[in-house]
Amino acid sequence: MSDRHPIRVGISACLLGQEVRYDGGHKRDRFLTDTFGQFVEWVPVCPEVEAGFGTPRDAMRLVESDGHIRLLTIKTAVDLTDRLTRWADRRVEQLEGEQLSGYVLKKDSPSCGLERVKVYRPHGMSERRGRGLFAAGLHERFPHLPLEEEGRLSDPRIRENFIERVFAYRRLQDLFAGRWTVGTLVQFHTAHKLTLMAHSIAAYQQLGRLVAGAKRRSRPVVEREYVDGFMSALEVIATPRRHTNVLQHMAGYFKDALDASAKRELQATIEDYRLGLVPLVVPLTLIRH
Repeated sequence: MSDRHPIRVGISACLLGQEVRYDGGHKRDRFLTDTFGQFVEWVPVCPEVEAGFGTPRDAMRLVESDGHIRLLTIKTAVDLTDRLTRWADRRVEQLEGEQLSGYVLKKDSPSCGLERVKVYRPHGMSERRGRGLFAAGLHERFPHLPLEEEGRLSDPRIRENFIERVFAYRRLQDLFAGRWTVGTLVQFHTAHKLTLMAHSIAAYQQLGRLVAGAKRRSRPVVEREYVDGFMSALEVIATPRRHTNVLQHMAGYFKDALDASAKRELQATIEDYRLGLVPLVVPLTLIRH
């Protein structure tokens, strides 16, 4: 891994315990601060505070008006859309220099919510179909950046997928940070063969064809298409069935190196994982041993 800087991950500031919520409180997330935070450097952002709305402040919500989504204060219906959007455009541009490898957003927030944020009708019920204004700008500017909400990270499979994508994206950034060669791209693709297979065999094969023909195409096009295909593949959740297939593929590497007893032990461990009796780390640890 490159030593140019630590792995940097953007985060809604309230999740780190900063008292920036509309009511002056916070939403500290212990997993993020105490566990994941040991391996990354956080880049905290609070759209409402940085846009000058202050703390405490009037609570806000997304409201649909004439087919457009607006950000209004709840009690006074003051429209803050343009103010926050102008700030978000500038802030997202600044974040490009932070070399982020991921971003954790506050769920349900009218500024930071990534999906299913409540959108209210002027005089009606709400529907969970919106996206926070800052989150929308972030996603548009960085389409490949791993983004996730803290609420969804309580799901072990989503959490595992997000963390995997953060570290993989960092390695991808390192690959293309300088003047890369077809040879270094081949090495990267080969090193991530099993990872890609666990997510999408079709994507692995498609990327393989791209790498094989890289010498005949322009470097910017190859880089753009590889990054798009690689990160899109990792967004597909790796299921136990896919992991089992890859583990069997890995076991094939040892067919001439293990005796019958060791082979049975390995196959039994892989089967235990398939049945949900042990976590993935158990067969992986045995293979590494």
